[in-house]
Amino acid sequence: MAEVCWPTPRRIATLSVHTSPLEQPGTGDAGGMNVYIVEVSKRLAAAGVEVEIFTRATSSDLPPMVEMAPGVHVRHVTAGPYEGLNKEELSSQLCAFTTGVLRAEAAHPPGHYDLIHSHYWLSGQVGWLARERWGVPHVHTAHTLAKVKNRLIATGDRPEPKARVIGEEQVVAESDRLVANTRFEAQDLITHYQADPARVSVVQPGVDLERFRPGPADRARFGLRERDRIVAFVGRIQPLKAPDVLISALAGLRARGAGDVTLVICGGPSGSGLERPTALIDLAASLGVADSVVFLPPQTGAGLAALYRAADLVAVPSYNESFGLVALEAQACGTPVVAAAVGGLVTAVRDGESGVLVDGHDPTDWARVLDRLLAAPGLRRRLSGGAVAHASQFSWDRTVERLLRVYRDAVSEHRALIAARVEGASCAW
Repeated sequence: MAEVCWPTPRRIATLSVHTSPLEQPGTGDAGGMNVYIVEVSKRLAAAGVEVEIFTRATSSDLPPMVEMAPGVHVRHVTAGPYEGLNKEELSSQLCAFTTGVLRAEAAHPPGHYDLIHSHYWLSGQVGWLARERWGVPHVHTAHTLAKVKNRLIATGDRPEPKARVIGEEQVVAESDRLVANTRFEAQDLITHYQADPARVSVVQPGVDLERFRPGPADRARFGLRERDRIVAFVGRIQPLKAPDVLISALAGLRARGAGDVTLVICGGPSGSGLERPTALIDLAASLGVADSVVFLPPQTGAGLAALYRAADLVAVPSYNESFGLVALEAQACGTPVVAAAVGGLVTAVRDGESGVLVDGHDPTDWARVLDRLLAAPGLRRRLSGGAVAHASQFSWDRTVERLLRVYRDAVSEHRALIAARVEGASCAW
């Protein structure tokens, strides 16, 4: 393990209450945040920083501790029933989860962890208390913000509850450092949550450039016809992600005479999408395009890269994204992206160079943009080259390098504050 110089933390407690980095992204509550934690943790460990990830146990069969990678361990904390609790109900188990985290630290000599990094507001609440108990700095990444989601809510979706808004406000106020994925998210924290600009750092997520890269398209792997033009959606099936917009747009494409377009929807139901698990199937049938929609389960890394390469376009019509890792992964594979011009997607996709950004979620507008790109292979080739070039600017190594700067600043400032307090107490005597 590489030697790490002070004040880089030696050991980090990473908090991910509602979803485990061991879960498959694309279904349930597992998504981009899971990918973020996995990729960052592995690279932190490679840089000499041990990482211990605390997450809620969702099965009695799970061992208390699992080694995810050398230097990275996942600790399963018992907090409430193993099954039957959705993300919105987990706030009732934060006391139990926090107790498990504090007990884990108490089993070691004082000073076992040098820093806490929490992900999502539920974890931020736990990190807030652990920070006070352990006397170490607390870094928080929100990933999504309730006030922003409620401003951009999908039609018919449930707004985020007031309890979450209050919880986020508390975490923002009490964290030593806030890590935003983009400058737009940083501005949201400052404008809507009154975050101190001096405590907000922008650290963009990355992409695994070794796994996601251009290569041959293997459509047979997914049962897709070579002659068809393929538009792919990858993500959790819920109103926020707006896959219904693409099904309606597909009907618009057919009305325009584009009968050879297949829409691939890869993912599993999540959030409020669990309430109507057949909604997309029913919508496709009602619009007469069921024969042109292929549903796939969430794909593993290699399978996901193959799906991106098999598509002519990848569409990300979300109502809000803090960043949009799917867009970045697809572009790294050389596939242009059509994305909604919201949140982090404005950063993840370079409009007109690596893909196209669409204002709004009107299926007619999406059908028009998709039709224009699908009818122009030369334009897609140009965008493909731009997509690879754009994605190459993002890497998890760069993400970790910048995160370490944030950690060092937090640790250095924290120790300086302690030293000042000690000196002040000595002068008082």
